[in-house]
Amino acid sequence: MTVDPFQHSPWDFWSRADDAARGRQRAAQQELLAQHPQWRFGADCFVSDLASVDADALVLGDRSYVAAGAYVTGEVAIGRDVSVNPYTVVRGDVVIGDATRIGAHTSILGFNHTMSDPDLEVRSQPLVSRGIRIGDDVWIGSHVVVLDGVTVGSRAVLAAGAVVTKDVPPGAVVGGNPARILKWRVPAPAPVGSLRARLAAFGDVVRGDADAVLERAWSAAVGLFADRPGAAPTVRAQCDAVELADLLQGGEPARLPDATRLLASWQDPRTGRVGALDAAGDVVPLAADDPDAAYHVLCVGYALDLLGAGFPHPLRLVTDGSPAELVARLDALPWDGEAWHAGHWTDALGTALRWTRERGDDVPAGWAETLFGWLATRADPRTGMWGRSAPGAGDLQLVNGFYRASRGTVAQFGIPVAYPQRVVDTVLAHARDPRWFTSDRLDACNVLDVAHPLWLTRDTGHRTEEVRALARTFLDGALGRWHPGAGFAFQVAGEPGLQGTEMWLAIIWYLADLLGCADALGYRPRGVHRPEPAAAPR
Repeated sequence: MTVDPFQHSPWDFWSRADDAARGRQRAAQQELLAQHPQWRFGADCFVSDLASVDADALVLGDRSYVAAGAYVTGEVAIGRDVSVNPYTVVRGDVVIGDATRIGAHTSILGFNHTMSDPDLEVRSQPLVSRGIRIGDDVWIGSHVVVLDGVTVGSRAVLAAGAVVTKDVPPGAVVGGNPARILKWRVPAPAPVGSLRARLAAFGDVVRGDADAVLERAWSAAVGLFADRPGAAPTVRAQCDAVELADLLQGGEPARLPDATRLLASWQDPRTGRVGALDAAGDVVPLAADDPDAAYHVLCVGYALDLLGAGFPHPLRLVTDGSPAELVARLDALPWDGEAWHAGHWTDALGTALRWTRERGDDVPAGWAETLFGWLATRADPRTGMWGRSAPGAGDLQLVNGFYRASRGTVAQFGIPVAYPQRVVDTVLAHARDPRWFTSDRLDACNVLDVAHPLWLTRDTGHRTEEVRALARTFLDGALGRWHPGAGFAFQVAGEPGLQGTEMWLAIIWYLADLLGCADALGYRPRGVHRPEPAAAPR
């Protein structure tokens, strides 16, 4: 019996196969996609007729292939140019980045059996899954085993026969059982002592560039700050300028000598909200449900706080509501699938409570207790967070929503997180998702929303070494992305601006503090991203 050689060796199928074979492969893929609407195949993929593919969800990127004898189940996302070679097993919650090569007879197992009940047969005990995340350009040799919960960093190498039970740093070459680092494909990370020196030097650089960063964002035509040259002025840009001047210069922006009066004048005395700016720099009202209306509670409030002032008028978000109305409002937020949006408004509610108390305005009886009681009782004990992610979309919304909601409530008021260890588990699993955390896809929002929850739960001691390894990876990358005289870009491939600069400087502080080195920076956030509680719970 003759077997089509492309079934076992498909890497050059699309360049060497005849038209009839190509037609059969396209037809087979179309049949698979018709049977499984939740599957997605990129261009020039190959799925062997001799593979067993029974995944609940499957993404196969351009030019990736699944060879004969492979066994694929669970929820699997595979990037471009990935080889799943003969007799490879990929099962459970597994995400594999671009250009990763997987040798034959390897097993990547994103789930595990429990054995907590000694009187119950293993086959009857429940399964658990923390998932596996493998980065870009990883070389996995033959007969490798990767166990549940492992993250393999980009450009790592897993030597043939390795049994990988712990995270593999980016660029490391590991082998053995259990696998350990043998050498480095890329330069090894510098020791902590060298990191402290890097942080100190970085702090000197950013303070020295502060004037240039702020001047670059000044719009002389309007007499206000924009996020970056050529952009329109915004309320947030003025607040970012105040935060950066306080952080790096210990004072107010020289270009805004009357910043307190200006920011205070933008609050509507009727609604307590702060509007937006038009192209001429004049304030215009925002709808009550506009996301900027929520964020301005934070950024304007904290900017005024840094300037030694506060909102001149009550925040109706708090003063005009009853506890029952607050519960209805929280229940109506889109926690399932759009947790970031829900967390965004919860942050505004908690921060508005802070400013209301500082102004001395009356808080409706039971309102604060209702807010914190709702959060305590609605946290999911499986994830430690509020709400659920949309199927197939990863945990981006869930984790980012947790950061926003916790920042303005439990973190701001010094109240413990309900399930801190589960928060750590969820965040570490999310940080392995190459859709958001490969080096070319990072943005300040996604990294901050990982760094802050890990920092907030650091006293648990849960998975500390993994947390520190992740913090070191992010920190090493961030320190090299400063644009001299311009600051940080919000997205790593974008243009530097005030928002990116303010956020990445805060991220760097949190990451450095997780490693015990934040004091070397010579700065500490005091505004929106301040680490210590800003108000007592009372």
